[in-house]
Amino acid sequence: MHTTRRDVLAGGAASLALLAGCGPTGTSASSTATNSAALKSALDQAATNLLKLSPETATGLAVSEAQAGGRYMDKLSDASKAAFTAAKQLRQSTLATLNGMDRASLSHDDQVSLDVVKTSFENDLACLQWEIGAGGASTPYVVSQLTGSYTTVPDFLDSQHQVTNRDQADAYVARLGEFARQLTQEVTRIHEDQAAGIVPPDFAIRKALMQLRDFASKPADQTTLVQALKRKLGDVHEISAADANTLVRQATQIVHDRVLPAYHAQIDALNGLLPHAVHDAGIWRLPHGDEMYAAALQQQTTTTMKPEDIHQMGIDIARDLNSQMDTILKSQGLTRGTLAERVQSLFSRPDQMFPESDAGREQCLAYLNQLASIRDRLPEKFNVLPRAQLQIKRVPESIQEGQPEGYYLQGALDGSRPGTFYVNLRKMQEVPKFTLPTLFYHEGIPGHHLQISIQQESTGLPFIRSAILGFNAYAEGWALYAEQLSDEMGSYADDPFGRVGFLMDAAFRASRLIVDTGMHHMRWSREQALSSMMAITGDIESATETEIERYCVWPGQACGYMIGKMTLLRLRAHAQQTMGARFDIKKFHDCVLTNGSIPLTVTETVVNDWANGAMTAK
Repeated sequence: MHTTRRDVLAGGAASLALLAGCGPTGTSASSTATNSAALKSALDQAATNLLKLSPETATGLAVSEAQAGGRYMDKLSDASKAAFTAAKQLRQSTLATLNGMDRASLSHDDQVSLDVVKTSFENDLACLQWEIGAGGASTPYVVSQLTGSYTTVPDFLDSQHQVTNRDQADAYVARLGEFARQLTQEVTRIHEDQAAGIVPPDFAIRKALMQLRDFASKPADQTTLVQALKRKLGDVHEISAADANTLVRQATQIVHDRVLPAYHAQIDALNGLLPHAVHDAGIWRLPHGDEMYAAALQQQTTTTMKPEDIHQMGIDIARDLNSQMDTILKSQGLTRGTLAERVQSLFSRPDQMFPESDAGREQCLAYLNQLASIRDRLPEKFNVLPRAQLQIKRVPESIQEGQPEGYYLQGALDGSRPGTFYVNLRKMQEVPKFTLPTLFYHEGIPGHHLQISIQQESTGLPFIRSAILGFNAYAEGWALYAEQLSDEMGSYADDPFGRVGFLMDAAFRASRLIVDTGMHHMRWSREQALSSMMAITGDIESATETEIERYCVWPGQACGYMIGKMTLLRLRAHAQQTMGARFDIKKFHDCVLTNGSIPLTVTETVVNDWANGAMTAK
């Protein structure tokens, strides 16, 4: 899958002008080819090894068994400490191989691939040196309101595990047993982490308990695990009704005998943690907390920015955005009260609300689907466009309490499942109309769906880059950049409240810089962070509370968004200055997107190489 020049994407018409003559000087073509083949082999092996550790990822991508290193359809990942160690060792061994390569002897594109994978694995290992939680320093708690297999597997089996034949149906049933095993392994990890002084905050435990109890209170045959299988079997004509009933009975028995008891074991384990839990929000209170936060920040932002500088960046950006919001609100006659109070008044305006009912939820989904018409205007700003389709769905009710306002799930590589934008419709007051355009542009088009689909469809990237590795600051930075690009395209020309929503969302991202560093570095309380964010964004308390609690269990992740956006805007301005009249916004976007998700440090090199090469070539 690797080529030495990423000029052509599947379904794309554009040629990406990279730095002319970017191959290493003084290196023979045969030597470069040999080294390129060695790099390709190492990266392909690393990709296969990563997929072997995560059958869920293999299913989500719909890769072949050969590419995934064996059968994965009936498996789920190992949640034990041994698997954690294996993930570390994989990265260590791959890095040893990559560090033994002569970077100067590689082509420009291969140098980018080397830098991308090395940066990813180095940052991962910096977090994984603490063998705790789901991912070391960046996800320090095995089970919380946002982490743990109970938050992912039921929806994964429902939305990603295909059942179109008997083999897939049997694999679904087998995965129910695997789910019980995962839940049980997590209980062991909870106790291991507790012995090491790692206990989630009390509010995170209570929210997790609420979701676990809600699922465990249902009879086995009424759980989403069984109901999803029953629904899927109804569409498989090659399976007789009798066989389908047998499969459903088998699934019900496994859920009853193994899965639900494992849920109750997690409930018991978390109840056992509560007496030892404190209300402090940040990871500063954990052993090596300050070091862990530094590692998490570097992984999540792919920069070496210090918490103090990130905090101040958030304050400065929020101040400017609040000023713009104030101007628009005053122009619409909203002059009384604080900025937050005036923004919050929009959440109760009849013209901005969908009814708190199933009908209201359908109206909301219909409105979001209308916004998808922006796809027709993408050729104004992009040469390369994705083939993958986008669907819009609500967050499953079983996990909606712990989930954010919206998120994106990438589609399958073979096109069997489209990309999906999930919107959280637990309370319709949390999703008023004026906030939805920006949410759609972020999660859908031209945000995550556009970026991830172009990356997946690239024929010029190593598989580990096109389909597996991702970088929070790049991906979320692009999504925020896409929000601003939509504004630049005139999406809010006749929608002043919609533009308030855009500015509110940007202020929300700036506020994340403030509250994440506030809680994890400056020792702010959950309540202090909640008050700060509400004052800056004007968002309502219930939605803000979910966000603040998310940052508590996912340190550093919230900082990647605005840092990524500001980096892309700075690189765009630099390219415009460097190239002058030769600057082409379409080619800039192609340069950023066709290289896939990469660390911000590598993004800077790639964009500057493109700008300098394009200028020289002209």
